[in-house]
Amino acid sequence: MSLHKLGWAIPLSVLAITAAAGSSPPAAAFSSAQSCTGVEGYAAAFGGRRTFTLRPAELQAVRATIASDPAVKSAYTALMARAEQALKRKPGSVVDKRTLPPSGDRNDYVSLAPYWWPDPANPTGPYVRRDGSFNPERSTNRFDRTALGRMASDADVLALAYYYRGEKIYADKVAAIVRAWFLDPTTAMNPNMNFAQMVPGRSSGRPEGVLDTSAFIAVIDAVGLIAPSGALSAAEVTALEGWFSRYLDWMLSSPNGRGEGAKTNNHGIWYDAQVTRFALFARRPDLARKVVADFPKNRIEKQMEPGGALPEELARTRSFHYSLYAIEPAYHVADSAACLGVDLYNWTDSKGRSLRAATDFVAAYRGRAEAWPHKEMKWPAAELDALLIRADMAWPGVWERKGEGDVVLRYRVR
Repeated sequence: MSLHKLGWAIPLSVLAITAAAGSSPPAAAFSSAQSCTGVEGYAAAFGGRRTFTLRPAELQAVRATIASDPAVKSAYTALMARAEQALKRKPGSVVDKRTLPPSGDRNDYVSLAPYWWPDPANPTGPYVRRDGSFNPERSTNRFDRTALGRMASDADVLALAYYYRGEKIYADKVAAIVRAWFLDPTTAMNPNMNFAQMVPGRSSGRPEGVLDTSAFIAVIDAVGLIAPSGALSAAEVTALEGWFSRYLDWMLSSPNGRGEGAKTNNHGIWYDAQVTRFALFARRPDLARKVVADFPKNRIEKQMEPGGALPEELARTRSFHYSLYAIEPAYHVADSAACLGVDLYNWTDSKGRSLRAATDFVAAYRGRAEAWPHKEMKWPAAELDALLIRADMAWPGVWERKGEGDVVLRYRVR
C-alpha cells in the first residue's frame, strides 16, 4: 500500500527528518481511497464527519450488515441499550468530585495513581506501590478519573448510536456532554493535569497522570461522528479546538507534561499519541509533524528491540497487556502520521526495529498464552484480537480479523 498511490503530498521537511532517522521515504500506510487528509481527517470521505481513528469504509461496511450479521446485530442491540442509559445520565464534570484540588479550584482535574495503596506497616504514612494491583479508591467520586472515563465512553457510545440509528437525540446528548466537560465556564475542566495520578504522602500530581487524557482521543472522533446533526455549532467546535490547543500548550510547557513526554515506556508513546491527535484536531499540523518526524528515533529505536519486544513493558507484572498497551498508541501515532502523508507503519531501521516487528512479536502468542515466558496476571486475548484488527488495515491479510462485542461496530470482523 503506497502513499504515493493515494496522491498525498509529503512535506520535504518531514521526508528529510525521517530519512535521517533511519527510514527510507514514506512508501505505504493504507490502500483505501478514503484517505485521512491532514487536519480535516476523514471528513471529505465521510460526509463531513471529521474523524481520525474511526474510518468511513469500516463503519459503512458495518452499518450495511446490522440486519444480516448476528454478531453485529447483537453488538448493535447492546450498544443501543448502553446509549439509552447514557441518555438518562447527567453530563459529568470535574466540579462533581468530593476532593478539592490543592489549587483550590474545583475545575482542576484530580485523580489517584492506580497502583498505589496505604502502607499496612504505616497506615497514615505515604502510599506504597503494588504494580498491577488496582486501588479501587481511584474509582470513587473523591476523584475525577471515573467521571472522565464515563464522559468519554458515553460520548463514544452515543455518537455511534447516532451514526447507526440517525436519531438526533443521541447527537444532542453528545453535545451536552462535551459542553459540560470542556466548554461551560462553570463546569469545564481547566486544560491541565497538574493534580492527576496523585500519590498521598508523596506527590500532589505526577507526569504519569497525563495518560488519563488519552480518553479524549475517542471524544474527538465522537464529535466528528455527530457533525452532520449540527448539535454542536461551528463556534462550539472552534471553541473545543481552542481548549485542546491550550491543553497542548500545557503538555509542552509544564513540568508534568514534559515529564510524561520524557518517559521511555508506554507512557511516552501515549504522550505522542495524544499530542499528534490533539494537534490535528486543534489545527496545529506543524506540531503533529514534528512529533511524527521524531517518533522513529524517540520511540521505535529506543523502546523496541529488533525482534519486536518492548523491554520496559516486559518487566511489568502484566507484561503482555502492557506490550499491547504500548503498541496501541504507536498505531494512533501512525494513523495521525498517515493523515500527514507519512508512513510509520512500514518504517524500519537498519536493525529491524519497527511497528511491524513489535506486532509480529505479540501476534505470535495468539492462542498460545501458555507459551508466554514473562509475567502476566490476566491474559488479554480480546485486547490482542482488537490490536490485530487494526494491524490488518496496515498489513492486510497477515492476521485473521477476530473480535466480538463492541469492536465489531468499529471494524469489519468478517
